[in-house]
Amino acid sequence: MREAVFLALANHLPRMRVCDRFRYVLYRLAGMRIEGRCRLWGPITLRPLGSAGNIRIGSGTFINTEVRFAAAGAISLGRNVQVGPRVMFETVSHGLVYEPGKGRGDWAMPIVVEDEVWIGAGVIITQGVTVGRGSVIAAGAVVTRDVPAGVIAGGVPARILRQVAEVAAGAAPSDGPAQPVAS
Repeated sequence: MREAVFLALANHLPRMRVCDRFRYVLYRLAGMRIEGRCRLWGPITLRPLGSAGNIRIGSGTFINTEVRFAAAGAISLGRNVQVGPRVMFETVSHGLVYEPGKGRGDWAMPIVVEDEVWIGAGVIITQGVTVGRGSVIAAGAVVTRDVPAGVIAGGVPARILRQVAEVAAGAAPSDGPAQPVAS
């Protein structure tokens, strides 16, 4: 009950700078483990209800609007992570084979996003994925495998496009094909 009340309060605060500055406190009161100060614009969708304690958010992290946490498994966001609008963290998956009387079954695996990662708008990160420190996930990507540190990944399914250091140094795009994300 406490989780539902504080989620509702946080999600329905007016979209004003003064409210954005303390909205994270209400999410913390709902049960999310939030370290230090963060900017969480909300609304945040949390499924299943009762799973707020499965979410850990590091200090300095920014979460844009309409982000979904399907947190049957643990979701850990490091420090200074930037999360774009309409990003989905999906810790649950289902089996492919339907068994009468049992359904497809499901299982949950954690998601880990290390420090200083930027996740673009509309990204979907699936169960069991770790995104390495300082990486960038391009808007609209579907991340189904681990992403190493310091890379730019994008596409469906996501694959490594470039090294962040190449872009920072002003290097020209590589002529070769993109590499698949590590398995």
